[in-house]
Amino acid sequence: MSPVGLQHFLILAAILFALGLIAVITKRNAVTVLMGVELIINAANINFIAFARYLDKDLDGQVFGVFVIIVAAASAAVALAIVLNLYQRMHSVDLDEADSLAR
Repeated sequence: MSPVGLQHFLILAAILFALGLIAVITKRNAVTVLMGVELIINAANINFIAFARYLDKDLDGQVFGVFVIIVAAASAAVALAIVLNLYQRMHSVDLDEADSLAR
């Protein structure tokens, strides 16, 4: 059995990125779009950590990963607040109906 190499992590990150991009582009539900964005961010985190591991950078990738997770959590909280406001005003989380919050 061969050891897990950098290529395996890059393939996993590419698959996660592609799935997230497909979710962002094709879905109309705001929650699904936010989940797609989170998949894209996690793919970037896998790349940070994998390259730091294979380039012998001690904790650089982990520090970047933790920082990205903190920023993603804050942005997810703001985005969910916007989605809740959208649902409260329009009784739907369909992004096509979100042309204006002034209704």
